[in-house]
Amino acid sequence: QVQLVESGGGLVQAGGSLRLSCAASGRTFSNYAMAWFRQAPGKEREFVAAISWSGGRTHYADFVKGRFTISRDNAKNTLYLQMNSLKPEDTAVYYCAARDGLYYRTQREDYNYWGQGTQVTVSS
Repeated sequence: QVQLVESGGGLVQAGGSLRLSCAASGRTFSNYAMAWFRQAPGKEREFVAAISWSGGRTHYADFVKGRFTISRDNAKNTLYLQMNSLKPEDTAVYYCAARDGLYYRTQREDYNYWGQGTQVTVSS
């Protein structure tokens, strides 16, 4: 089992940047594909970005392509999400998730472990 703790959320103006981190503990971090999801008030939790166990493969939702970058440091047991050119519609609670497998998926039901989430608020 792996435990996940997100950090780095906050309030930022439109056009600004934030970097989210997700610290993992427990089992070997590199055994897991990882992803970021987000959930805005009144909406379903949606896929944002995912990364394979080695970091060699990544995948993004269309609405963040060119603005967000997912990465991982297996030596530090940490997942990152660099978010640039933020928009008010990016406001949500952001969750990191781990999957028992080396390669990513984009459906929330494919992920076994979740963090508690970190709030990102983008003002206009």
